Amino acid sequence: MIGEEVPSDQYYWAPLAQHERGSLASLDSLRKGGPPPPNWRQPELPEVIAMLGFRLDAVKSNAAAYLQHLCYRNDKVKTDVRKLKGIPVLVGLLDHPKKEVHLGACGALKNISFGRDQDNKIAIKNCDGVPALVRLLRKARDLDLTEVITGTLWNLSSHDSIKMEIVDHALHALTDEVIIPHSGWEREPNEDCKPRHIEWESVLTNTAGCLRNVSSERSEARRKLRECDGLVDALIFIVQAEIGQKDSDSKLVENCVCLLRNLSYQVHREIPQAERYQEAPPNVANSTGPHAASCFGAKKGKGKKPTEDPANDTVDFPKRTSPARGYELLFQPEVVRIYISLLKESKTPAILEASAGAIQNLCAGRWTYGRYIRSALRQEKALSAIADLLTSEHERVVKAASGALRNLAVDARNKELIGKHAIPNLVKNLPGGQQSSSQNFSEDTVVSILNTINEVIAENLEAAKKLRETQGIEKLVLINKSGNRSEKEVRAAALVLQTIWGYKELRKPLEKEGWKKSDFQVNLNNASRSQSSHSYDDSTLPLIDRNQKSDKKPDREEIQMSNMGSNTKSLDSNYSTLNERGDHNRTLDRSGDLGEMEPLKGTPLMPDEGQESLEEELDMLVLDEEGDHVSYSPMQKI
Repeated sequence: MIGEEVPSDQYYWAPLAQHERGSLASLDSLRKGGPPPPNWRQPELPEVIAMLGFRLDAVKSNAAAYLQHLCYRNDKVKTDVRKLKGIPVLVGLLDHPKKEVHLGACGALKNISFGRDQDNKIAIKNCDGVPALVRLLRKARDLDLTEVITGTLWNLSSHDSIKMEIVDHALHALTDEVIIPHSGWEREPNEDCKPRHIEWESVLTNTAGCLRNVSSERSEARRKLRECDGLVDALIFIVQAEIGQKDSDSKLVENCVCLLRNLSYQVHREIPQAERYQEAPPNVANSTGPHAASCFGAKKGKGKKPTEDPANDTVDFPKRTSPARGYELLFQPEVVRIYISLLKESKTPAILEASAGAIQNLCAGRWTYGRYIRSALRQEKALSAIADLLTSEHERVVKAASGALRNLAVDARNKELIGKHAIPNLVKNLPGGQQSSSQNFSEDTVVSILNTINEVIAENLEAAKKLRETQGIEKLVLINKSGNRSEKEVRAAALVLQTIWGYKELRKPLEKEGWKKSDFQVNLNNASRSQSSHSYDDSTLPLIDRNQKSDKKPDREEIQMSNMGSNTKSLDSNYSTLNERGDHNRTLDRSGDLGEMEPLKGTPLMPDEGQESLEEELDMLVLDEEGDHVSYSPMQKI
């Protein structure tokens, strides 16, 4: 708005010049406090919309730019433009040959599409706005126009019913016209093809935000994104370049990593010929002894100083005859190292959550690369970095770390290490007791932590002892008997208590401390005890999207998003995380239906509305840096 804020139910009309006067004054001169120029009047909104169809292009471009200005942070004007049938006219102007006209029209649509009024987005879709934006994108050659087009698509991508429309019509244009050419990645790498400063970062941020949102839609959308030639390659190249430039906290990195996380959701089931990577249930998978070298520290021998023997912890990924390309890069060592770097270097909660969520997704499922990645993360000393996230002040980060540790603990050597070093912080995050986190975590997060504890202590006596030493028993019994915890939390805590009582070695010490057998035998009613060993939890990201529906029925019982983490899962019904639009808190995935869960629907990465929400709707409302007013094209002379 120009000048001071005005009531939301009123229009503040900056007068338009009479075209016969021969010129239009700049809106910059029309601020409140001064008398309006002579021969000017305040037009009605229907008149402004009518001017979009005026025969003179200068009038069309001025009217479109003025509508963009009027719609800035004014939901009433946006709604009125829609009701007055202004949106189809603006969409039609996207095909106008003159830049000032189609740029102004696109800017107006960008502002109209921003916000919570979903009807505006649907109206743009219904008059073929997405194909029109794509046609304009393919013709665009300059930064400002491309930025407005991609920002508009980002806004539209936050609506569930428009996501597949964008995938079907805009995916290849966004990849071929924006992502690949401006990422620096080359299909045929040469000596100069090294990560460098990113060009057109704002445009790439918009585009990655748009794709981040649509990637949370359903498996068909993820399949098309994974198989889009060059997309995954360029995304990984972008993140590597940003890390190389010491810029691991940019919005571009966030959107790219959230998108990669979503593409890793159910990857072991959804990629072509996925069955070739499936493995039979291991007898004693990956257990080569209880004293292996670790990322937390080396094994200890009697009378010896702690040492590390990397040779004992070497993991060799399958040999390849040609470099990995496309979706195969999602589960290669290169991308795993990217997530590890971000976990250690980034300070942005959304990036930390997405990185941990991607690891959780990749370690889910009984498949070859899941097994390799669990071992590789130990070899790369990453377990401690994930465990450190349990102390984060951001709940979603804690939940993502908990889920990743649960899936990593399927590896017997990881389980031992996590039991030694992560149990204290896992217990600290449980409610009750003197040593509790200052945060009051949600039911889903508490249940996730309990399920992780149960996975870690199963067949791991030392971890169960560590749980007892860290006030874990007190907290678990309190959850069961306090009467103020949810049924899901009580059931999850009961499973942990039953696992502890299953260790005969612990019963006498527990009884000496005053605990009774009845404290560990909780009536679970209809809750069935899950096979804690070798279960997977792919739920890693932000909050669940209440509107999500699963693409298919799970192998056994799939945990619905609303119940995410409430049950421990069997190996066959693992769940992953997506980025989808979840709530309006700007904390994790803002750009897209970021979120990340599906039929165990990935917890979607939330939308990002410009700078407001998580599923990113980028209302790049052409503001200046301070956001004081809208910038717009100068008024043209007629």
